[in-house]
Amino acid sequence: MGIDTLVRTCSGLSYGRIRNIKSLSDIQIVQVACGYYHSLALSKASEVFCWGQNKYGQLGLGIDCKKQSSPQLIKSLLGIPFMQVAAGGAHSFVLTLSGAIFGWGRNKFGQLGLNDENDRYVPNLLKSLRTQKIVYICCGEDHTAALTKEGGVFTFGAGGYGQLGHNSTSHEINPRKVFELMGSIVTQIACGRQHTSAFVPSSGRIYSFGLGGNGQLGTGSTSNRKSPFTVKGNWFPYNGQCPPDFDSEEYFCVKRIFSGGDQSFSHYSNPQNCGPPDDFRFSDPSKQIWTVNEALIQKWLSYPSGRFPVEIANEIDGTFSSSGCLNGSFLAVSNDDHYRTGTRFSGVDMNAARLLFHKLIQPDHPQISQQVAASLEKNLIPKLTSSLPDVEALRFYLTLPECPLMSDSNNFTTIAIPFGTALVNLEKAPLKVLENWWSVLEPPLFLKIVELFKEVVVHLLKLYKIGIPPSERRIFNSFLHTALKVLEILHRVNEKTGQIIQYDKFYIHEVQELIDIRNDYINWVQQQAYGMDVNHGLTELADIPVTICTYPFVFDAQAKTTLLQTDAVLQMQMAIDQAHRQNVSSLFLPVIESVNPCLILVVRRENIVGDAMEVLRKTKNIDYKKPLKVIFVGEDAVDAGGVRKEFFLLIMRELLDPKYGMFRYYEDSRLIWFSDKTFEDSDLFHLIGVICGLAIYNFTIVDLHFPLALYKKLLKKKPSLDDLKELVPDVGRSMQQLLDYPEDDVEETFCLNFTITVENFGATEVKELVLNGADTAVNKQNRQEFVDAYVDYIFNKSVASLFDAFHAGFHKVCGGKVLQLFQPNELQAMVIGNTNYDWKELEKNTEYKGEYWAEHPTIKMFWEVFHELPLEKKKQFLLFLTGSDRIPILGMKSLILVIQSTGGGEEYLPVSHTCFNLLDLPKYTDKETLRSKLIQAIDHNEGFSLI
Repeated sequence: MGIDTLVRTCSGLSYGRIRNIKSLSDIQIVQVACGYYHSLALSKASEVFCWGQNKYGQLGLGIDCKKQSSPQLIKSLLGIPFMQVAAGGAHSFVLTLSGAIFGWGRNKFGQLGLNDENDRYVPNLLKSLRTQKIVYICCGEDHTAALTKEGGVFTFGAGGYGQLGHNSTSHEINPRKVFELMGSIVTQIACGRQHTSAFVPSSGRIYSFGLGGNGQLGTGSTSNRKSPFTVKGNWFPYNGQCPPDFDSEEYFCVKRIFSGGDQSFSHYSNPQNCGPPDDFRFSDPSKQIWTVNEALIQKWLSYPSGRFPVEIANEIDGTFSSSGCLNGSFLAVSNDDHYRTGTRFSGVDMNAARLLFHKLIQPDHPQISQQVAASLEKNLIPKLTSSLPDVEALRFYLTLPECPLMSDSNNFTTIAIPFGTALVNLEKAPLKVLENWWSVLEPPLFLKIVELFKEVVVHLLKLYKIGIPPSERRIFNSFLHTALKVLEILHRVNEKTGQIIQYDKFYIHEVQELIDIRNDYINWVQQQAYGMDVNHGLTELADIPVTICTYPFVFDAQAKTTLLQTDAVLQMQMAIDQAHRQNVSSLFLPVIESVNPCLILVVRRENIVGDAMEVLRKTKNIDYKKPLKVIFVGEDAVDAGGVRKEFFLLIMRELLDPKYGMFRYYEDSRLIWFSDKTFEDSDLFHLIGVICGLAIYNFTIVDLHFPLALYKKLLKKKPSLDDLKELVPDVGRSMQQLLDYPEDDVEETFCLNFTITVENFGATEVKELVLNGADTAVNKQNRQEFVDAYVDYIFNKSVASLFDAFHAGFHKVCGGKVLQLFQPNELQAMVIGNTNYDWKELEKNTEYKGEYWAEHPTIKMFWEVFHELPLEKKKQFLLFLTGSDRIPILGMKSLILVIQSTGGGEEYLPVSHTCFNLLDLPKYTDKETLRSKLIQAIDHNEGFSLI
């Protein structure tokens, strides 16, 4: 039957009249199948239609439907790419392109293969055959046969006459392979009312089994056959060797076999002019649904732009209006991979999807692009539903983002955002499958989807900055929530999978330019306070103003720092306001003590730890939120930031001094970790936690050589083997070698058990990592558990009480929602700064006062000297001028130095005002003098006095 063939039906055999089925006259039908009292039809757009009786559910329209006199679309199958329809006496089947079978209707004998004998009124997946690579299916009155890609045959259903070929007359309610055909490759099968035929091309023979009362088995008798038996005849295989006395007219080459009712037929030719026999394992393209492939695209592109025949336009429209057609496109055909389609594997060749989409959507063929865009916008996307009938109906969610039309900003509101809405609205089960498929994508393919919806967000925020009319704000909110929700799902997949792409690939750097982050944060805090839920559906979200803080993964380090600053300012202001209110009250109520709006630390240099601990021990939680002011006893510097910087530097240096034994120093990595052998109590660890929190809250970086694991733990993330490699590189490498060892003799080679040997004041001590660890050998099966237990001991168990004290101190100051927005290495950079030095950037950003300007001879000489200094001296200069040798998380661009001229002569040293990052630089006229004086100054930089 050709593509444009009309479907006709006989109104009655006695009259022999044939009539068009008018309701299908505009639909291209490629296959028809008929049962006793029902019919099925498959369209080019992968739609299945049914009509006739429905006594046993054979129409698949539900139990309430009795019969249909005109074709009805089976909506429950929409979106699945079908390869074939088949009908039995009162049961029906459809077969997908990837070998999944759906059946419905009569099941009295188990002919649906569903492990029971209950009729089905809606399509049901035959799960047991899903991975068997089924390529063809046929039905008898009450039995079914299925052909596999490898040439095997499964049968099930009624077996009373032996029609299942299992050498018995039992019924089979589950598919069962025909054992006696297993030695041969079968390429054709056919079912009659109660018999089955199979063709084996290697021998040229036809086998039959089942009811034989009317001679339909062709075995030369009317006996029934319970197992495959050769049909009599001089069968000759195609391309077979002819015997010497060969008479070609006495031999037959089979072209195709047919069975129906109680009859069997064979289409054959003589050996000398025979062609290859039909192979049901390879479908006839004229009887298949539209799919996007190389041949079809070449056909479409062969027409000059602007001169499209109507039938080609209809073909493009039909293909891109049907999710079933797109779901059947770009299949992974190498090694028949697409037959493995399931919840963990999509069956899609994503590279083929990208190449074919880019070949199709070209500037030279705008008419094709316009037609594809119109079909997606008007037909495909509006019909998408939240529930899907099968995993094969999900594929286009994976492939469509590869279409260049999706990335065109002109299509964002018409295609990309509606597509995202459908994705976000998917029910939990299909969304979970899609997430599984995303999780195994190659990083560039996963990044493509992320980048698409980042571009959508930026596009919408730009519109927002220009101004959204009040009448359109609701739809704008909905659009923005959709794009961010898609990114949220992708981010969740990325984190759960252990980062397919780096987390910073989700950053939208333009956010800070396009919205007021401070206002966004305040609105977010208010939404949280009023209990506004942003986790429900998009319809409800349209009424809630969008706060980007709800989706913190899009913030880069700079934006997060702004958020932290905003939160700190809010918290400090609240603390100050409370202090002022209390002070006002104390004027009228003497019993109320007045309080300082700042947290004042008065310390002596020689007892900085004891003094700080004494003050902080008495400090209330609310006071930690106040701005910190530090006073060194006996010094008259006013703390505008510089004194505070030096305080943090000195107290951390003191606390990390080996005399306390609080931390163990690892020479290879030059890092420290909590020492489980310390005699210090937890108060000091609590103090260090408080100091780190205060440093963040007061935007001061501190010198703290902890590994990234510390910041992971502060953010409730588990340390891993990578963290062990960072802290103790040689042990980390050994653990990796253990995991990578390919042989089975792990136990004999490594001779390990679940213990760890630790030093204890000169002696060694063995600690068990698990219960009875000394008696548990490490082998190939449990080596990952051993490594996990080792890492857990180093970073968690051995230091639990010490870290808990540190954690409590840190969160006493810095606890809150904003902190959770940070990634561990971002938090690390907030605490200790980073070393991404860019000295030219430092020079470019420096400002000048007094007689100095960028081209002043002394200034030019200063920068020449500075750039000639070794790295360590440059870092010392930073320490001299700013109080830290590291730079803030935002980089050199955020570090503004000021150099001003002084009235003193060349005998004076440069003087720093760390409070203001200000350098007093005498007007040196000689380069060597400048170099000598600068180095002398930075080598003696401790202590504060007013100049």
